[in-house]
Amino acid sequence: MSAAPADDVAVKADGVAKSFRLPTEQVSTLKERFVHPTRRRRHEDLHALQDVSFEVARGEVFGIVGRNGSGKSTLMKCLAGIYRSDAGEMWLRGRMAPFIELGVGFNPDLTAQDNVLVNAVMLGLTPEQSRARYGSIMDFAELHEFAELKLKNYSSGMQVRLAFSVMVHVDADLLLIDEVLAVGDAAFQEKCYDVLQQARDEGRTILLVTHDMGQVQRFCDRALLLDRGRVVAIGDSRSIARQYTELNFATPLQRESIVARSTSARRGLGGAVTIVDAWAQSVSAEGRTVLVERGEPASLAMRVRFDVAAEDPVFVFEVVDEHERRVLVLSSDRTLLRSGRHAAGDELDVVVAFENYLAPGRYWIWPRVSAAGGEELLAFREGNYPFAVSGTGAGGAVMEVPHLFELHPAPSMQQPAS
Repeated sequence: MSAAPADDVAVKADGVAKSFRLPTEQVSTLKERFVHPTRRRRHEDLHALQDVSFEVARGEVFGIVGRNGSGKSTLMKCLAGIYRSDAGEMWLRGRMAPFIELGVGFNPDLTAQDNVLVNAVMLGLTPEQSRARYGSIMDFAELHEFAELKLKNYSSGMQVRLAFSVMVHVDADLLLIDEVLAVGDAAFQEKCYDVLQQARDEGRTILLVTHDMGQVQRFCDRALLLDRGRVVAIGDSRSIARQYTELNFATPLQRESIVARSTSARRGLGGAVTIVDAWAQSVSAEGRTVLVERGEPASLAMRVRFDVAAEDPVFVFEVVDEHERRVLVLSSDRTLLRSGRHAAGDELDVVVAFENYLAPGRYWIWPRVSAAGGEELLAFREGNYPFAVSGTGAGGAVMEVPHLFELHPAPSMQQPAS
């Protein structure tokens, strides 16, 4: 058993795994069961979560994002106790209020009033407290006129309003909120966001599953990105939102590369190569600098250490701007046929020179190293190596390349030959 979390940690998951057995052959009739009673049915294992580990501090709003089928809802159900994990450990501190799946905890044959009272007690209130807060719950949900209506006659949007209203009125220390907020109408969603902001200001801990990267960047302090049950990255909401968007629009082959690269960045190295440092250089500064002049020759450098032997690795410098847009990519496989053989323990300074046509502003170097061919990632670092470009530029674009205008009379304006 691993150590319990520190006092300032509200949620901790350590090596959580969850699999489901999916039958590959369906037996759908009594005749099939009677004729072949001993036939063994084949199953496939679906690994919904694989070695998921993270911590959430008290009072933090933590996002959980990923494509459909990445394991987000499974993780939330494991945390809420709906599913039992196959491996790993989880700790949650304080009273928990889950808002995970539409209809969970509600009895469709009971009225809204009865469901509110029962659910409030299930979430930790006493019967007296539940009755005292019933009016406020129905006010927030705006469903007083439907209080005596059975829940099976409610629309999905009405059920969302009722369930969310119960959740925010039970004074929980920890709120688990899944994608179901997307079912409500726009006005009620904004009302929910105001309540979440208030809960955040009060120091409650919130775990939010969503596909809306606007919500992630608006509310979350940090976020976790999942892909096929694996943790791809954990970081600030802005960088996670960027990586999520990148994954969504990538091809399957590109997606594997992104996951490998992001996992490498999260661990700090790729296992075979360590990126020790990276920096910019300029002619005017005669060496390492954080400021290069637009229009002058410049260069980027990285220092790498080979932890195992490597042959013909590919060195790449990505340059990104303040909005994390890639504005320049310089790769050794475009100019070098072979980069050589390097033994374990070797250190190497890799330098690439270029004409600096970047517009004035701040940029970051994202260095990476791949195996020969460029498909297998060995090391990647992002966000640690800034530099600036000084000078003037009239265009306002990210890159201003040298150019020359020419003026020629249009063919219709030319005089016919006599």
